[in-house]
Amino acid sequence: MAEQPNATVTYGVINETTEFEHRVAITPDIVTRLRKSAVQCIIEAGAGLAAHYTDDDYRAAGAEVADKATVLTRSDCIATVSRLPLADLDQVREGTWVIGMLQSFTDDAYIQELNKRALVGIAMERLPRQLSAAQSMDEMTSQNSVMGYQAVLVAAQAYGSFLPMMTTAAGTIRPAKVLVLGAGIAGLQAIGTAKRLGARVSAYDVRPAAREEVKSLGADFLELGIDLSQGQGEGGYARALSEEERQAQQAVVDRQAAQFDIVITTAQVPGRKPPVLLTAAGVQAMKRGSVIVDCAASELGGNVEGSSIGTTITPQGVTLIGAPYLASEVATTASALLARNLADVCAHMVRDGKLSIDADDEIDQALVVTEQSH
Repeated sequence: MAEQPNATVTYGVINETTEFEHRVAITPDIVTRLRKSAVQCIIEAGAGLAAHYTDDDYRAAGAEVADKATVLTRSDCIATVSRLPLADLDQVREGTWVIGMLQSFTDDAYIQELNKRALVGIAMERLPRQLSAAQSMDEMTSQNSVMGYQAVLVAAQAYGSFLPMMTTAAGTIRPAKVLVLGAGIAGLQAIGTAKRLGARVSAYDVRPAAREEVKSLGADFLELGIDLSQGQGEGGYARALSEEERQAQQAVVDRQAAQFDIVITTAQVPGRKPPVLLTAAGVQAMKRGSVIVDCAASELGGNVEGSSIGTTITPQGVTLIGAPYLASEVATTASALLARNLADVCAHMVRDGKLSIDADDEIDQALVVTEQSH
């Protein structure tokens, strides 16, 4: 970025800390980075504390620290970890840009609220991640990588034995057998982390390219004995399976899951209901003491039938953890990555010192869901 010391765009961030959310949408080093694009930052007091960034850290980097109302009313662009609640939208002036995971694929009512308020909605879930120019903006990739890492640690904590093989005076403890369903960014990170901890790891994904990626990490690719060779979807995501394919996949996975101590599921289709990879029957077949971590659990459902956000123990003694919030549990690093993604989207759209939409730019056209500008 070329140095542009005279800030003409104000970039705001508020405190989004909740029970499960500890990330913040900007870090002090990103404040410095944005100043090079003529962007001045304003942040709500205390917004970074849960991620271990203090108000003084932000001030030292050149940001203004203010109350929430000031951030909402003065910002030209507001970046969020998730999205602004409707009550906060009421305080935002017309023409303000709102950048975040807006759930635009599934919540048209929210997008209409942005439109009604004459706000410019920038939906991060629509990023064309296959473009090389979009790599540094790819929030899904950065946060899923953190999620995959943390999923293994959560599973290890809940599991009643060691992950690696241990030889002791009292005997040898066999290594835990871990199955990762979904070998995208989160899944590959989970595979690598479980391998580093000494587990015996297998994985499965419907995308043909996943087989070699799994094997390159030293894991076994789970052979289902059925043809799902057309599993690659657009933009590098797994496509949604047909009903016949889904039923065939589930039947085999359900049978094979019973041999594993830990199952981690990471398959997501952005903005849509996650595919079910393990049915209730599959969960019931797993042995007592087994652990399942469903990273795709949400209000839309999860990869595991019957999973919900939080931890439950089945009557058969299987621990089922619905954990879409795992990236937030590594809040310092996750915030650093997320802040870069969001800031690079903003910087990309600052042209001649102002926020603008380029009708010929592929990234702009993908991300913008409401187009009122000021």
